[in-house]
Amino acid sequence: MNHGGNITLAKARYGGETEDWLDLSTGINPHAWGGGHYDDLIVENDWMRLPDTASGEALIAAARTAYEAPQALTIAAAPGTQAALSVLARLAPEGDAAIVSPTYSGHLDAWNAAGRSLRTVACLEDAACASTVILVNPNNPDGRLVAPETLLQFARDLGARGGLLIVDEAFADATPEASLLPLLDTEPVAVLRSFGKFFGLAGLRLGFVVAQTPFGKAIEANLGSWAVSGPTLAIGTAALRDLDWQKAMRERLACERDALDAMLRAHGLEVLGGTSLFRLVRHDDAAALHAALARRHIWTRRFQEHPTWLRIGLPGAPSARDRLAESLAASLAEIAS
Repeated sequence: MNHGGNITLAKARYGGETEDWLDLSTGINPHAWGGGHYDDLIVENDWMRLPDTASGEALIAAARTAYEAPQALTIAAAPGTQAALSVLARLAPEGDAAIVSPTYSGHLDAWNAAGRSLRTVACLEDAACASTVILVNPNNPDGRLVAPETLLQFARDLGARGGLLIVDEAFADATPEASLLPLLDTEPVAVLRSFGKFFGLAGLRLGFVVAQTPFGKAIEANLGSWAVSGPTLAIGTAALRDLDWQKAMRERLACERDALDAMLRAHGLEVLGGTSLFRLVRHDDAAALHAALARRHIWTRRFQEHPTWLRIGLPGAPSARDRLAESLAASLAEIAS
């Protein structure tokens, strides 16, 4: 599972201009925080000077509150969680490492690039003997969820033999009750949080790793000085402090998710799962459906190793959902004919 997005590739294959396309291939919130008005948050010095310590501390404090992360844990800010994956691959304990799959392929890619082996397992129990265990929770793309209390006990058992649990919570913002962070104390856990997906600002490139202080400080050191830009610090801090927006957005996304599910089922698609930012559906020939939608300039996410899966992001505006519904009907009829 590689990344969604890349409308340049879609245009090269299926034509059209960027503005013609409805990109539903990612799990990025179509309702961005701030509505595109950020000039009043960024002062000239944010562009002209190196990021200062106070701005970095303000961002971390805002993240700690938003994520309910205990004070005892270190929060390292990164230019997107993608950048942190390779750091974790280098710093994780030696020995057997396992990732619960199928899931986001970026973890496996990062471990391969670091020259380390990472085996795939079907469930958490199958990884019980590994030194490092990686779990995406909620999972991408099927939304599989392991209860935080279960993860906490697993982490304690893993810690008893010197292991590390890495939990990728990139899509946990919409369901904060799924997060392990509020329960953590001294357990050997590193939690990844992505900013851009829930806040709809993926281009800002901001993410966090939360971990026990010694390990967290090592992550910070490997990310290097000024890992996050001044404008990103300003916008990220303001957005993370906006708890009212976050609460309202969770409710809005849940409503839009339910509406999307109803529409998908009305067209005969089986909804396998997902999160409030994307849905995974099954179709006997998902590749053909993906291509038919692409010919109508709607970009979805298919999976080479799972030929019946198609991931569809939230359309956002009612007009976009109507366009998807019309294109689905036409595409399914085209495939059936």
